[in-house]
Amino acid sequence: MPAKALKVIVTRRLPEPVETRMNELFDVELNVNDTPMDREALADAMARADVLVPTLGDRIDQGLLAQAGDKLRLIANYGAGFDHIDVQTALQRGVMVSNTPGVLTDDTADMTMAMILSVPRRLREGNLQMQKGTWEGWSPTALMGHRIGGKRLGILGMGRIGQAVASRARAFGLQVHYHNRRQLHPDTESALEATYWESFDQMLARIDILSIHVPHTPSTFHLLNARRLKLMKPSAFVVNTARGEVIDENALTRMLRAGEIAGAGLDVFENGNDVNPRLRGLDNVLLLPHMSSATVEGRLDMGEKVIINIKTYADGHRPPDQVVPAML
Repeated sequence: MPAKALKVIVTRRLPEPVETRMNELFDVELNVNDTPMDREALADAMARADVLVPTLGDRIDQGLLAQAGDKLRLIANYGAGFDHIDVQTALQRGVMVSNTPGVLTDDTADMTMAMILSVPRRLREGNLQMQKGTWEGWSPTALMGHRIGGKRLGILGMGRIGQAVASRARAFGLQVHYHNRRQLHPDTESALEATYWESFDQMLARIDILSIHVPHTPSTFHLLNARRLKLMKPSAFVVNTARGEVIDENALTRMLRAGEIAGAGLDVFENGNDVNPRLRGLDNVLLLPHMSSATVEGRLDMGEKVIINIKTYADGHRPPDQVVPAML
């Protein structure tokens, strides 16, 4: 099918250059108001589109896919994660799913490193004092944080982002430890000076900072549960820029409030933007609005990947970033 004849529906506003290019290539329907589509609007879009371009906030489950029109043949996700899409059901219905892997690795790793630096050094508390005008001047014992050089960083998930974090962490003098489904190749492990732990539990008991870099799947839901949190040192910190569902947020909140975990940096939350109110206002917690991938360059690169996936499909080929069963 000629690309221009494809009906492409985009569920949210994308960067202007991306939308302009889509307009040039496809028969595109944009969400100019950037209002999140409710279930009814998503169902309507899926009934009319050849290609749907959803984002992380669009939950495309079995029920919605059952309402999809016969035209729908590609869900070109704007984002690397695809846990909000029932990929198995889509494939069973003959609908391909693609994503945008790789382009946000450095952006996410940079933000992770920023949080690893910020939380132990109490940057949030210092900033609040300055914003509120309560700073009374320098004191030898004020806002004493912790040096990160020499500390043990435990990385859960050593894919592209985990390895990028490890590389940055070494430059700051952190000792890198990791748990992964499979041990890295010895050459990669050596280059990162990383120590592999087959047991996640044993690693947790020995590290000073945990950084999470695994997707949300049934096997990773609440992987960091109350029992595992209790294995960590009371002086340890937790940083999560991956998926909120990996942590039992209620258990983490209880332990943070009780001083059983020293602090946390969270860019993602178990219930999306419905953040546990007991997390808000804690001095030892840095909360960010899912912004680890929010760079101009990264979002443009994501859009370019979406366009390439759609254009490749229009040319009669499989999208280069198709999600296949082995990835699930």
